[in-house]
This record gives sequence, structure tokens and C-alpha cells, in this order.
Amino acid sequence: MESRHEDARRRHAEGLNAGARYVSIADARRRGFRPDWAQESIALPAEYGIRAADNVPLERVAEYIDWSPFFHAWGLRGRFPKIFEHAEHGAQAQEMYREARLMLDSLIREERVRLRTVWGLFSAHSVGDDVEVFQDTTRRNVLQRFHFLRQQREKSADQSSEYLCLSDFVAPASSGRDDVIGAFAVTAGDEIEAYARSLKESGDDFRAILVQALSDRIAEALAEYCHKEVRDVLGYGHEELFRFGDRLTASPEEVHPHVDWLVRERYRGIRPAAGYPASPDHTEKATIWALLDVERHTGMKLTSSYAMYPPSSVSGLYFGHPGSHYFPVGRIQRDQVEDYAARKGMSVEDVERWLQPNLAYESGT
Repeated sequence: MESRHEDARRRHAEGLNAGARYVSIADARRRGFRPDWAQESIALPAEYGIRAADNVPLERVAEYIDWSPFFHAWGLRGRFPKIFEHAEHGAQAQEMYREARLMLDSLIREERVRLRTVWGLFSAHSVGDDVEVFQDTTRRNVLQRFHFLRQQREKSADQSSEYLCLSDFVAPASSGRDDVIGAFAVTAGDEIEAYARSLKESGDDFRAILVQALSDRIAEALAEYCHKEVRDVLGYGHEELFRFGDRLTASPEEVHPHVDWLVRERYRGIRPAAGYPASPDHTEKATIWALLDVERHTGMKLTSSYAMYPPSSVSGLYFGHPGSHYFPVGRIQRDQVEDYAARKGMSVEDVERWLQPNLAYESGT
């Protein structure tokens, strides 16, 4: 997932320039992604609600690890396992990988990691750029509302003419169709953080950093592991080449074909995270925490800046529409900021503070 978000960030940064033009939020909404909801085949779960797991087996989750970002964390660019053939740092990558596999085996054998997850599927519909979430299809009470932002930068002739918002991927209330949204939070746990601290305190800085780098990979693998389970629960995961629970074992220096398929995002649906390009407002994490009762189920906390603790944690939303994909919201204008502030019940000044990197104007003017 990190690589997807970084690609979106890069595309956004490369596209910025002082002469950019923007459309009004009203015009952007008229030109959003508009499927024919009357004809859409919407995948719904047999049951709605929350599922939590404590102490997910690391040996199973480890099969989902995407190793390429592990090397990137050490400043070694390349794709696993091709990186081992790199003329300049192939040998170093092999040594780092050997150390990482030994440490991973040790973490499993000594049971130093306690993986926790919580995810849920909820009846939902979109209302403009928001998504209202319900317990089930009776839709008696709104449990939570997710607030999203829409692209406003004017599209060039060679770009899609659609001004995207994540709410576009959920059936609108006016369609009369039942739809679903998912939310999740997973963590590699405080135990692995404590182990890294103990190594550092004993003077073993290398292994402390190694454990921290591994914990990030484990958390991302855990997010991938849960997403596969969710796709199977929703039915369309059964169209894939493997089922949740299948073993994805491969020799140490090979990538299992199904893992490679996952890394290349060949599956249906997305799991965007708050604070990333498609949903840049970090404060939306609080809605996930409230909806899933994240702290009770996993022990995960949000800091005052909405960073997650333990650090090796991942959270986000599930969208299953076949046309759903990642995109950068990019810069937005004051009219959308004012509208967003009203929808969230926040002051414009607070919204501007949280969305400063996305503002297409000078705040406070």
C-alpha cells in the first residue's frame, strides 16, 4: 500500500505549478465519477458488523510480506528478489535479507509479536462527498459519517474529465441501492516495539533498527492479510486464484506468485488510509476509531496529531466498487474548504491547519 500512496504523492507533486487553474466545488461535483447505479452489481456481505482478532499467527502473516520496501528503508533501491542482482548493492541486499529472515524466524519462534486486528463491514450510502454508515440495511440510525474531499484542479485534455472523490465509489442514497463500506485497523503491537527498545538499550543498535524495519513490513502484511479475508467475505475474492487461509509459502529468495499478484494490486477494491493522497485529512482516523472501537479491540491509540501508536500500525477504509482506484485529491480551493468545515462541524481555520499541504491558496487571507 505504501508504494501506491507514494506514487500518488509523486504524481501530485509533479503536477503542481504556479499557473494551475481550478474548478468550483459545485462544478467538480457535477463532473465526478458517475456509474449507472441502477445497473451496478454491488457485492454485499451475508452479515454486517465487526470482527476482531488477537494474536494473529505471525508465520501466516509473514507470507504476505512485500520485501521491496524493506530494502528501500535501508536506502537500497530495487525490487525483491531482482535487487540481489544489482551491480552496486546486490551483495549488501542479500546480507540484509539474510539478517532479516533470521530475525523474522526468531520473532516467530520466541513469540515476541502479538498481532491484533479489527475490521468491520457496514451498510452505507453516499450523500454528496460524505458517506453515511449504518449498522445494517435497515438504516435506522447513522453510526458515523466519513467526510471526503474532491479533486478541483482543472483537468488537461489528456487526463480523465472526472473530478474524483472517494464517496463516488459508494451508491448514493438517491439510488435506493444497498451498498457497503469497510473500515480496519491493524497493528504489529507494542511487544515488538518494546523488543526493539530493549535491543537499543543493550547497545545493539543494528538489530534494534532491523526489528523496527521488520515491524513496519509486518504491519503492512497484516493489512494485506485482512483485506484478502474481507474480499472473500464479500464474495469477489473467490474470483481470485487463491482463498483466504491458503498457504503462500515460497523458497526464501523467491516471491510466491499470489504475493506478487497482491503487490501488483490486481485485485478488486482499494483500502485508502486517512492522511494519504485520496483522503488527506488525518482527523478522519478518529471516525474509524469510533466506528470500530479500535482502542478496546487492539490497544491502538491516536496521538494529538492523529499519529497511530504503536507506530507499526495501519488503518483505513475498504471500497469494493470495481471502478474504485487510488488517486490524489491534490490542491483544493477555499469554497471546498468552507464546505468541508461546515460538514465536519469544524472551523475553517482548523480545517486549513490540517489540510495546509492541500490548499491552493494562502490561508488566513
